[in-house]
Amino acid sequence: MEQIYADIFPKTQLSYPVMIARFIGAIIFGAVIGIEREKKDRPAGLKTHILVSLAAAVFAVISIESVHMPGLSDEQVRIDPLRVVEAVTAGVAFLAAGTIVLTRGEVHGLTTGASLWLAGAIGLALGFGYWLIALFATVGAFFVLMGIGQLEVMRNRRRKPKDRGAGEE
Repeated sequence: MEQIYADIFPKTQLSYPVMIARFIGAIIFGAVIGIEREKKDRPAGLKTHILVSLAAAVFAVISIESVHMPGLSDEQVRIDPLRVVEAVTAGVAFLAAGTIVLTRGEVHGLTTGASLWLAGAIGLALGFGYWLIALFATVGAFFVLMGIGQLEVMRNRRRKPKDRGAGEE
């Protein structure tokens, strides 16, 4: 039984409370971005942004821990944690590309794709312990999605009456 317990809770570089805090942070910060996408009924909403952010945080923590694993810290074994960043970026880019669609000559889903990419970056930042970077990126994303989004809505309302009048002449 002792071996099973040791296998479930191995010695780690980061304490388990720190890991859990980072994962909870990734869930919360991912939700902040995802909730706006959800409100706008976009293909990738609340759950997707949370999962992307959480997955990125998990990969970051795993990369930190793998560098310090017994047997993998040998000089002959080379582990590069930056490859995790590249892998997460590529994986999220694949998901984000799936949200981008060209319909009737118009591109849709670019903002959702970009927000997924940012959710992955925020998750990585949290997983590596860079809380302030993740917080700033989340606040920035919220401002861009909500604040600038409102400006775009106001701009589009002003344009539509002009467009209708021009087409009716």
